[in-house]
Amino acid sequence: MQNSKLEAFPTGGSGLRSETVTRGTNQSGVRAYNERLILSLIRRHTSLSKIEITNLTGLSAQTISGIVNILEHNGLLLRDEPLRGRVGQPTVPFRLNPNGAFSLGLKIGRRSCDLVLINFVGEVQVRRRHTYTYPTPEDVLNFVKSNLDWFDKNLPEAQLTRIAGLGIAAPFELWNWETEAGAPREILDRWRSIDMQAQIAQISKWPITFCNDASAACGAELLFGNGWKNRNYVYFFIGSFIGGGIVLDGNLYPGPTGYAGAIGPLPVAVLSQTGKLDHQQIIRHASTYVLENRLRLVGIEPSPIWLTPEIWDGFGSTLEQWIEDTAKHLAFAVVSAVSIIDFDAAIIDGAMPLAVKQTLLKQTIAQLAEFDLQGTANFQVLAGKVGAQARAIGAAALPFFEHFSRDRTVLFKPKT
Repeated sequence: MQNSKLEAFPTGGSGLRSETVTRGTNQSGVRAYNERLILSLIRRHTSLSKIEITNLTGLSAQTISGIVNILEHNGLLLRDEPLRGRVGQPTVPFRLNPNGAFSLGLKIGRRSCDLVLINFVGEVQVRRRHTYTYPTPEDVLNFVKSNLDWFDKNLPEAQLTRIAGLGIAAPFELWNWETEAGAPREILDRWRSIDMQAQIAQISKWPITFCNDASAACGAELLFGNGWKNRNYVYFFIGSFIGGGIVLDGNLYPGPTGYAGAIGPLPVAVLSQTGKLDHQQIIRHASTYVLENRLRLVGIEPSPIWLTPEIWDGFGSTLEQWIEDTAKHLAFAVVSAVSIIDFDAAIIDGAMPLAVKQTLLKQTIAQLAEFDLQGTANFQVLAGKVGAQARAIGAAALPFFEHFSRDRTVLFKPKT
C-alpha cells in the first residue's frame, strides 16, 4: 500500500479528489459520475449484480461490467457468492467493502465532543470522547490535535491510506445561545472570533468538510439509516439543542447558507405563567438542556443525559413530563413542515435511550391526531435508526458524500 492518500484509490473517478465532477463533461467525468452512481445504488440496495445495475441505470452491460471491475479492483466492492437456481449463468452480487474507505468525524457539542473513525458502511471503528461543562475553542482544539496524532500513530497503514477526510459537525452561531449553553459570555465570544474549520485544517493531514451538526445527523440517517427509504423527509435531532435537516429528492439539502431545516428557531405557542399566550422558539422547549434544568430543580443529578445518553435511570416523572411537552412541540413542528413541503416522512432521532425515543415517537404520533391535517399529503412519522451518535457519524459521512455519493432519481427505482 502506498503512503499517499490519493494512491489508495489507484484508478477511476472514486479517488480522493477535491474538484467538482459534473456529468458528461468529458470521458473521465462520465466515468466518475457512473462510479459514484453505482456505489450509491449498491449502498441503497445492500447488494446488486451487474445485471441489476444495468437494469437500474440503463447503461450498457459492457459499461457496467467495466466500472464494477474497476471498483472491485480498487477495493471498494466485494464479490459475494454466486446466486444459483436461476435460468442461465448464476448471477454474482456485489456489496460495499467495509474496509474500502474510512472517514473521520468530529462532533462539537454543548457538553461533549466526539471524534470517530467509521468504515465505508458507517460502522464506528474507533471513538474518542471528551466531556466538559461548556466548550471552549482551546479545549476543543487540544482534544482534536491530541487525538488526530493518536489516530496517525496507532491506526494500521491500511486504514490510514484509505481515510477520505475529516468532517466537522457543530452548531451554527454557538455564541448566540448564552443561556442555553450555560457558558460565560466571554467564552462564547471567543467562538465568535475563531474560524474553527481553518484552525483544525492547520493541524489535520486530511481535507476538511464542515456542516451544521443536525444537518450532518440527517446525512447519517440518509447514508446509513432508514432515510434512504424516503425521497423527501424532514429530520429532527434532539440533543442539547433541537435541530434538524431536510432531504429533497434523495439528496441532503443544507440550503445556500447551510440553515435549511434548522428547526430550532421555529416558533411554537406556549402559555406563560400569567396564562398569556406567548410564542417562543422550539429550541427552548424541545431540547435536552430543558430536561437538564428541570432535573436540577427537583434535586436530580442530570449528568447522565450527556455522560450516558444510552441509559437514563432515575429521572422519573420529570422525564415523563419532558417527553409529553416535547411531543406536543414536535407535532406542531411536523405539521408546520409538511404544510410547506409534501414530505414523505418526518424522522425523529436524538441523543437519548432507545426506550425514550420510542415513547417520544409514540406520543408525537398521538399528538398529531389532534391536528387538522386536511390539505396535507400523507406522511409517516418514523424513528431514526442511527441514534445517539448520529451527529458524529454524520460528520464522518460528509467526506463520503463529497467523494463517493451521486444520489439521483434512479436510486429510487425498484429492482426488477
